Amino acid sequence: MTKFTTLHFLGLIFFTLFAVGLIAPFTFLQVQETEILVPETLPVPKQAIKKIEQPLHDVKLPNFAKIKDVKEKKRRFFAFIKPAVLAENEKILASRVEIERLIEQLSLEQPLTEEEHALIASLVKKYKVSKKFSLLKQLYELQLKVDIIPPALVLVQAANESAWGTSRFARMGLNFFGVWCYRKGCGMVPSGRNTGAKHEVAAYKSVSAGIARYLHNINTHHAYRVFRAIRGQLREQNQPLRPEILATGLTAYSERGTDYVLELTDMIRHNRRYFTAN
Repeated sequence: MTKFTTLHFLGLIFFTLFAVGLIAPFTFLQVQETEILVPETLPVPKQAIKKIEQPLHDVKLPNFAKIKDVKEKKRRFFAFIKPAVLAENEKILASRVEIERLIEQLSLEQPLTEEEHALIASLVKKYKVSKKFSLLKQLYELQLKVDIIPPALVLVQAANESAWGTSRFARMGLNFFGVWCYRKGCGMVPSGRNTGAKHEVAAYKSVSAGIARYLHNINTHHAYRVFRAIRGQLREQNQPLRPEILATGLTAYSERGTDYVLELTDMIRHNRRYFTAN
């Protein structure tokens, strides 16, 4: 009886130790699994949200970037810009007709009305003509400045400066000519603007407004005196305002100078068929 009890007791101890040996490793693993879950409480970094730039106008522009056919893109672009170019040139021509009439009237020593004096004063201010000049001299200066720019030249410059309507400045601000402005908030800040520079790229509410500003810039800025002189000579000789000839007066429009002019004339030659297309 005593022998059986002792063996039985030793057997129980051995079984207990064996069971503990089997169970202990799994207990240890369960503890490890619990510890792995702890990193879930660490903060998750937030992803940066990219702000989408919104247009500064309400005009619905064709998505020129999505037009893959080159010929179709050219047709669509010129058709979109051309009506405003023709309309603004017509306004300039109307003023030019009045100026030429007034020149003839003064040359015949006929007096001007108060309304005519007011018209001259407003044009002198708008086109930056010196008030120190005599009245007839002011009119001759206006005659040199108040004139059209051939649509073909305007169209290729718009295409060149706006990358066929796909540039940020064309899409966001209807600025197809890269015209600058110098009042804070007048347009869009260029991404590559030099430190200390304050200029912006102008933004407009309509295509017509942007084209009118471009035409006025060419007709008034001192950098384009050569352009206006060439145009004036063509007028004096009763020659057509050929865009290829007038383009030679735009070397100051780009830092590329002569290369820019050559590119414009090349664009005029290669795109002539699109200028008259509907």
